[in-house]
Amino acid sequence: MARGADGEERMRHTKRSAAAAGGGDGGPPHQEGPGSRDEHADEITSLEGIPALSLDAISSVAYGPEAMLVVLASAGAGALAKIEPITVAIVVLLVILVFSYRQVIEAYPDGGGCYAVSKANLGRRASLVAGAALVVDYVLTVAVSIAAGVAALVSAFPGLGPETLPISLGILGVLTALNLRGLATSARALLLPTAVFIAGIYLVIVVGLFRSHPVPGAGIHATVPTATAGIGVLLILKAFAAGCSALTGVEAIANDVPAFRAPKVRRAMRTEVLLGGILGTMLLGLSVLTVRFHVAPEASQTVLSQITGASVGRGAIYYVVDLSTTAILAIAANTSFGGLPVLASLLARDHLLPHVFGLRGDRPVYRYGVVALAVLAGVLLVAVNANTNSLIPLFAIGVFTGFTLSQSGLVRHWHHERPRHWTVRAALNGLGAAMTAVATVIFVVTKFAAGAWVVVIAIPALILLFSRIGAYYRDVATEIGLGTVPPRPAAARSSVVVTVAAVSRMTAAAVTAALSLGDDVVAVSVQFDDERAASLQADWDRWDPGVPLTILRSRNRSVTKPMLAFVDDLRRQGHPQLLVLIPEVEPRKWRHQLLQNQRGILLANALRRHCDVNVARVPFPLSKG
Repeated sequence: MARGADGEERMRHTKRSAAAAGGGDGGPPHQEGPGSRDEHADEITSLEGIPALSLDAISSVAYGPEAMLVVLASAGAGALAKIEPITVAIVVLLVILVFSYRQVIEAYPDGGGCYAVSKANLGRRASLVAGAALVVDYVLTVAVSIAAGVAALVSAFPGLGPETLPISLGILGVLTALNLRGLATSARALLLPTAVFIAGIYLVIVVGLFRSHPVPGAGIHATVPTATAGIGVLLILKAFAAGCSALTGVEAIANDVPAFRAPKVRRAMRTEVLLGGILGTMLLGLSVLTVRFHVAPEASQTVLSQITGASVGRGAIYYVVDLSTTAILAIAANTSFGGLPVLASLLARDHLLPHVFGLRGDRPVYRYGVVALAVLAGVLLVAVNANTNSLIPLFAIGVFTGFTLSQSGLVRHWHHERPRHWTVRAALNGLGAAMTAVATVIFVVTKFAAGAWVVVIAIPALILLFSRIGAYYRDVATEIGLGTVPPRPAAARSSVVVTVAAVSRMTAAAVTAALSLGDDVVAVSVQFDDERAASLQADWDRWDPGVPLTILRSRNRSVTKPMLAFVDDLRRQGHPQLLVLIPEVEPRKWRHQLLQNQRGILLANALRRHCDVNVARVPFPLSKG
């Protein structure tokens, strides 16, 4: 019992110390303020969860089936029919993932997805891999989605080709601005284009299922099945892995459960099922139409464009679907803006990223995570000139690494908890882990030379970064005694040094503050010539504030060196508690700050670097008149 009580006492002291640390020196990050807004206005419903957190997955129907066909086409036109059974296998994996992430949502309602699962069940190293993989995936998702959307736009309007990069960065800027206003704001803004896209794809599927041949005159060149080369297991696995790119984004809802309105868990689980239903039926429907209309990949138009033309013709519906596809591909990046800031806040809470990523303002937005994501994605877009082909080989490796870790973690979770029917759950998660692991390995092997090596390097680099940041926070926590019981405080005689430039009301305010804070107060001024020094001493004597003035002479017009020497001398004389007050004018407007001499900042920084003293800059606000 004594040991347990001692542990509880240490925990209480740890929490109090962490609260005092304030996130800047070893403790977890705090919120910036309580906020006065209505919290419900910044939370999303189940329906709003689709445009907010699911566009990455839903938009993948525009490139997932095509990725499979490109692989299968290497074995001949007859092999294209294999897209149906492969799609069925992918949908089975989708069902397993949806079922799995419903369990993740229920078991880890604070968000974090595979990072939270890995941390709880697989240990610290696995959680670092999960966190790094998700960060890479989120950044790539933003860049790929925007680049793909702009590429589709340029295909329709070739004259925009030279403006690809500026348009991409413009879309990135708009999404960033929306998400800085809150996830709910972006969800409501994107709800209409999302609904138009989903309705258009379902219309194409339903109409196409009632047709046995493409619409006459639609410009679709159907591929007649011919004899094929041998279709080996490796080719099927490559096509399966390529098609699994359609599953990226399935995990995003579990990563941001706190964004939903209460009951948060139920709404998030409902959104996950809704996403799975929409994505699964779309993939199956499009695969059937691909075989029915004998569609093959072409350089001049996408597979989805061919299917749409074959189903509904080249009329108004075709252009609505085509334009909505372009829009959805571009704004699918919104999924990452909902996921990465929350993940970054969890990493900051665990001392793996700077604590600033855990700060939120009046709006419940982790704005530092939003801005960091935008900057990284922008740099990536500039680096590849918004070229989709340069980004695609990097895509999906990160998220499938997360899938594998999440499924494996749940297997261990069920084995440990052993709820009713736990063996069935563990078997499903184990199957899912095996399938996603196979897809991950195939992605890395087949795309390594095409650019996947960047991800293979980036993930370990991020793990190293997390480890170094964690080591820093541990060192700081040890240095300040975080989690330990410090000695009982004892009063010590304190001395306060006030820097003086001239006798003024600002000086009077600073001396008054000093007299309130310390037992011994001394005013210090650094002067460059004898005449000004004598004038200041005369003014001080006439004022007679009851505080002695020490004038330091500086022939080389340096303020910091004489002050550092003076403070060091005071410490050697036995002043244990020493505070230096630096009075400064606080301008009426921020731009007037440029007109100040900045000596206060320079002196404060020098004292903090070279002397073991406390330093405080005392603002003297000017009137608003």
